[in-house]
Amino acid sequence: MGFCRWNLARRGLAMLLSCAVLAGCGDAGNTPTAVSDAVDWSKVKLILGDQAKGLRTVVEASKAFEGIPYQVEWANFQGAAPLFEALRAGAVDLAPAGDTPVLAAATGGTPLRIVAVRRGQSRSIGILVPPDSDIKTVADLKGRSVSISSARGSISQYLLIRALENAGVNESDVNIGFVMPTDALSAFHAGKIDAWATFGIYQAFAEENGARLLLSGEGINTGLTFITASDKALADNVKRQALNDVLQRLAKAFEWAKANPAQYAQVFSTVNNVPLPVSQRLQSWGVESLLPVEASDISALQGVDDLFVAKKIFPQAVQVSGLVDREVFPNAHGALLK
Repeated sequence: MGFCRWNLARRGLAMLLSCAVLAGCGDAGNTPTAVSDAVDWSKVKLILGDQAKGLRTVVEASKAFEGIPYQVEWANFQGAAPLFEALRAGAVDLAPAGDTPVLAAATGGTPLRIVAVRRGQSRSIGILVPPDSDIKTVADLKGRSVSISSARGSISQYLLIRALENAGVNESDVNIGFVMPTDALSAFHAGKIDAWATFGIYQAFAEENGARLLLSGEGINTGLTFITASDKALADNVKRQALNDVLQRLAKAFEWAKANPAQYAQVFSTVNNVPLPVSQRLQSWGVESLLPVEASDISALQGVDDLFVAKKIFPQAVQVSGLVDREVFPNAHGALLK
């Protein structure tokens, strides 16, 4: 890609990922009580948090929200940290994030519950180096600078911690910084950092433009991505039923994406203003189903929390089982609201 084309594409990605976009479109843990048929659904509104338009794009591509009887607004963020700040402030009802950001938010007192999960292979998490870098192994990161996207407690930090540990390198021997993804992208391509631990669309964009994958999260990260909901939304019986409907529709949307990878990649490219090869690369790493949370997910997440507490990244442990509401999305094939 020539410089001008790269610069235009980078600006498009920055516009997509750096701005929060709003576009109109029972107690937690308990089984919801019946909602009256007299509910005026047209007056019910859910604000759905998102990262890099990941949920919104698959919804629009699959048309999964056609015919919804309630209102939906989307709020887009470039990372989990600002997304969970919005959830804490009551500005969003739903928030998708990887395992460690969910734990970080819970540790900080964000009133959330895990309501659904996607299970992947973690290819979309990686440590990148420039194509001409003399860094060939993780051990070569000793004495080098590594930027982590985006904040302490991220999935990228988990990968770096485990990778350094496996390579016998002390974290204190690496110059580690935390940078929001769009800023890290610019710094990486400007040669200001030696390595970049990142994820998702940012990783796909960098790899498509020559970055070399030093190590992916496969076999290291859990590969779990969760959908969380605010305690406040879950405690509202009407919103709770609408959230169940949203999750059912999201599950169908991801199944559509799995069955139509080429079409989904094209739509993702267009909606997010990124080159088609970037979208194709991202989708090639796998589109996971949206599923109810199981005991194995809870156990895996607890293991991640145990590590971050041991590393003193989190000040205290959380009991993961207490974060889960398994009743709002008991199966992926329920009836939809009309």
